[in-house]
Amino acid sequence: MRQIFYVMQFSGQAVPVSGSPNIMKATTSAESCTFTTAVGGEGVSASLQPAAGGMAAFESEVTVTGESSFVESGTIRFGEGNHSLRFTTVGQGYLGASADPKLRHGSVIWRVEGGEGQFAGSSGLITSNFTISEAGEVIDRHFGVIFVR
Repeated sequence: MRQIFYVMQFSGQAVPVSGSPNIMKATTSAESCTFTTAVGGEGVSASLQPAAGGMAAFESEVTVTGESSFVESGTIRFGEGNHSLRFTTVGQGYLGASADPKLRHGSVIWRVEGGEGQFAGSSGLITSNFTISEAGEVIDRHFGVIFVR
């Protein structure tokens, strides 16, 4: 098996599911990008720049399990073809207050449960570090390491 790793920044919305007070649906997308991290005399800096290529689309269902915990499952589709993966939460995710009073900040690890196209028979882990605004606007940064056949 070989490894694919990716870094992407997704943006979109998380909205409550009608009739289910503890469930939200997240729908986000990300452009192809180049991510750069530089370490120097000033410390660390990073930038994310658009790159040639397609989009990735993310959809999930989030179930709140406690004051600051949740579980999640969903799919990520890469490009226009049938290249998608399925994921579920490892343990529980965390969502709490942030230094910005208008944002909540969270993190979760997802286990890749397989997929289609390039990701058929795949496994791996994806780390998500995200913010969500009072209006449900999501900025979600992924780092994934996927084992593919």
